[in-house]
Amino acid sequence: MIAEKVKNVLRRHNELEQKMASPEVTSDPSKMMIIGREYNNLTRSLPTFKRYLQLISDIASARQILQNESDEEMLELAKEELSSAEPELEEYEEKVKMLLVPRDPKDMKNAILEIRAGTGGTEAGIFAADLYRMYMHYIEKKGWSVEVLSSSYGDLNAVKEIILNISGDNAYGVLKYESGVHRVQRVPLTETQGRVHTSAASVAVFPEADEFEVHIDPNDLRIDTFCSSGAGGQSVNTTYSAVRIMHVPTGLIVTCQDERSQIKNKAKAMKVLQTRLYEVELAKVEAQESASRKNMVSTGDRSAKIRTYNFPQNRVTDHRINITLYNLDKLINGDMDELIDALSIADLNERIKNNE
Repeated sequence: MIAEKVKNVLRRHNELEQKMASPEVTSDPSKMMIIGREYNNLTRSLPTFKRYLQLISDIASARQILQNESDEEMLELAKEELSSAEPELEEYEEKVKMLLVPRDPKDMKNAILEIRAGTGGTEAGIFAADLYRMYMHYIEKKGWSVEVLSSSYGDLNAVKEIILNISGDNAYGVLKYESGVHRVQRVPLTETQGRVHTSAASVAVFPEADEFEVHIDPNDLRIDTFCSSGAGGQSVNTTYSAVRIMHVPTGLIVTCQDERSQIKNKAKAMKVLQTRLYEVELAKVEAQESASRKNMVSTGDRSAKIRTYNFPQNRVTDHRINITLYNLDKLINGDMDELIDALSIADLNERIKNNE
């Protein structure tokens, strides 16, 4: 059963290789991008799949020798082959099961990550700024690239809202587990009596929409320009460089004022709008899925409290998988792999059960 699935994957890899060499695909960047993502993903799994099939073949040959041969030397070699190959096959079978779990094609996309201050006043904005720095450190460690699409700050460099475009291998697949409400417990900078306060910030992660996936009719847009300004009214731009785009059919509004150039602000705003329209369509599809296909790790409910950061106890708790780590000082500086790996494994195990 598993071996046949592996052979199907190998056939699919060969099929994609042929498609990528065809004039129909090479002349169409959108098709090349879609096929290329799937091809590259399968290519990374090929060594494991091929070794798995080789072990099955070696074991079958060794067993045949034990049944049909009388030569003592050949029998001894066959026994040695079985004693080493059978444990290795068990190990590879577990790896193969994981690789055979259907991957969400969106996982391989770049990501749009939005951070917004929630309840808690200025402290919520300071915490949102901490989350922003945490993700920036993590992105740097992953070797991804990042572009700030939009940002808004308050007092004490508190973040009101910041939107990032993150480009890198499997960026959305890694960061998608961060969507939800993040809660912090600590003594705020603004607290004079040393009391621990609780505040929150929300994080939303979307797959970046490719241009060919979302068609936006220019007639559906209302574009306004205005003078941008920094926090507290500083850095006022006397030119109309800030851009506000409204998508009339949906009522979605995107504003960008980070760049001095109106053209650049418009391009960034269009990227955000495109991704949000893509997310609206995805939400409709996901809403039609049965509850059994959703799991505790990735429900799509961005209003749910997913994590608590307790600074006095150097503790971070992810409520979806009930894991508590006492390394908040490292996590907040971008050392997120242990937590994200735990979430990925929990999600993977759930999908393996559904795939069996």
